[in-house]
Amino acid sequence: MSCTLSFFDKVYLLVQQIPRGKVAYYGQIAEMLGEPRAARTVGWALASLSSEKAHIVPWHRVINKAGRCSIRHLEHSAAEQQALLEAEGVKFDERGYVDWSIYGWSGLAPHEVRALFQHLQPISSHRSLESL
Repeated sequence: MSCTLSFFDKVYLLVQQIPRGKVAYYGQIAEMLGEPRAARTVGWALASLSSEKAHIVPWHRVINKAGRCSIRHLEHSAAEQQALLEAEGVKFDERGYVDWSIYGWSGLAPHEVRALFQHLQPISSHRSLESL
C-alpha cells in the first residue's frame, strides 16, 4: 500500500533521525528533502507541532545555520531550546553558538532519505502523524 506523505510529515520523520547531542539547520533539512529553498517551510512545520507531536519530534535539534537557537513559537523559546540541547550534551559558547564541527549532524544521503520514506510509508498510511 502506498501513500503520499506531506512535506510537513517528511520534515517530522527526517528530524526524528537527528541523534541526541547533534543539531541540524533548517536549510539542511530542506536540502535533504530535495527542496533547498524551503528552509522557512521547515521552520513552519516545526512551529506547527502540537504538544503531543513535540514530544515525539525533537524539534529542538534544528537551529539556524549560524549555529544559534532562533525559534519563534508561542509555547517554546530560544532559551528553552538551548536548555534542551544542553541537557543532551550540546555546548554553546558565550555568545550562544554551537560548534558545527563537533555538534553538527552530517545528515542522510539522498538514497537514505528515500529508503526512510519507503520504509515508513506503509506505517504512516495506517497512522498518520496528523492523528497524533
